[in-house]
Amino acid sequence: MAQAKKITPRAHDYSEWYNDVIMQAELADHSPVRGCMVIRPHGYRIWELMQRALDDMFKATGHQNAYFPLFIPMSFLAKEAEHVEGFAKEVALVTHTRLMATGKAGAQALMPDPASALEEPLVVRPTSETIIYAMFAKWIQSYRDLPLLMNQWCNIVRWELRTRLFLRTTEFLWQEGHTAHATEPEAEAEARRMLGVYRTFQEQWMAMPVITGRKTDSEKFAGAVRTYALEGLMQDNKALQAGTSHNLGQNFAKAFQVKYQTAPGGLDYVWNTSWGVTTRMIGGLVMTHSDDNGLVCPPKLAPVQVVIVPIWKSEEERGQASGVGGRVKTELEQAGIRVELDLRDNMKPGAKYFEWEAKGVPLRLEIGPRDVAAGQAMAARRTGGKAPIKLDGLARTVAGVLEEIQTGLFAAARERPEAHSVRGVTKQQFIEFMKGAGGGGFAYGGFCGSGGCEAEIKQETGATVRVLPDPEFRSAEAPTTCMWCGKPSVAEAVWAQAY
Repeated sequence: MAQAKKITPRAHDYSEWYNDVIMQAELADHSPVRGCMVIRPHGYRIWELMQRALDDMFKATGHQNAYFPLFIPMSFLAKEAEHVEGFAKEVALVTHTRLMATGKAGAQALMPDPASALEEPLVVRPTSETIIYAMFAKWIQSYRDLPLLMNQWCNIVRWELRTRLFLRTTEFLWQEGHTAHATEPEAEAEARRMLGVYRTFQEQWMAMPVITGRKTDSEKFAGAVRTYALEGLMQDNKALQAGTSHNLGQNFAKAFQVKYQTAPGGLDYVWNTSWGVTTRMIGGLVMTHSDDNGLVCPPKLAPVQVVIVPIWKSEEERGQASGVGGRVKTELEQAGIRVELDLRDNMKPGAKYFEWEAKGVPLRLEIGPRDVAAGQAMAARRTGGKAPIKLDGLARTVAGVLEEIQTGLFAAARERPEAHSVRGVTKQQFIEFMKGAGGGGFAYGGFCGSGGCEAEIKQETGATVRVLPDPEFRSAEAPTTCMWCGKPSVAEAVWAQAY
């Protein structure tokens, strides 16, 4: 690890703090390609752990993994009108298949070979509904082929003007689930079920509390009938959309002629869903838990859950401490705990502590000569607190401590939306809340359903409707009027400034 600079305090510059945490933890770096990032091994390991947990959940609900092409014929994107309008400004195109030398020097040395121009340009996928449903049309003939439940892990390209590591990049990694069903109720149940899977993962694995609900028509996915979302509140009181699940109705089925023979013998279009989460969740993890010392990582997703740091002043002490450390490492590994033993000679213990803290390791075990003599290790939690633990039965004790840390992180994170939410706001209270110190939080209020109100609120306060919340998140008393225009309310809405 390169010599680390001090992390910018959150209170001084939140944006700079966020970047510093990512750099210090070696999660990602800026690439030579504008707007794209390089995910470094420590960050990619977090993504792998996220993948593993989610993939198990998907398969447990009957989904199978597949892979579809990176390139999509431009005409496919144009088949669903709302869909193409939603993505037209974000797509990258492939128009030629080879380059040719120009005889010039430098950046002008190569150019597309005019003879290699494609008859039809290819879109680099911004999402895969069109190519997937073209294949579904080949595979689905009868009601016996339904439901068809698929998922793919892949990369996506959306041409972004303003980018931030993990939160918004031109290329990012994600999973996208795509399903086909015989009836609308089945598709609706699927969209809601997968929203629940995401919530379970984000709360139980990421220790990130979220609210769930439906997006407004102006915020829904291009081509969807209904979009459901999960929203978390970050430490700067801005919301982060952490995942979406869409009931696509029959829109794409009609565009791509995905029909099936019904049990009575007729023909009908299937009902589709799609749902996805991205590497943006790593950004959410950083902003939910980390502090001014660097990354704080929930144990379930920590690449290294425990680091062992032997301490010595002589070769004899080095042999004793490292020997005990090695045995502890083996015991923890056998218990399924991800552990590192730091035996580097060129760093003092304090420097090692600083580095592992910046990388978010939940638990550090220090083993010095006195600890060897006492049959113990000194356990330092990344979230605070230090106490000796006995080497006898260490694996069981450590597993319990990691569970306590996981639970504690979720409890602490849950306090934030509870402390930074207001309900039943009037227009003036809403404006003051959003423009006040700390950037507001979640504001609950009546909503008339008007796109004009949404646009006016966004222009004046920077806040958008994050969701029309699910019943468990709604206020005890339903609002009767729109908090902005005073017209009758059609639903309660949750507003926030967002990433």
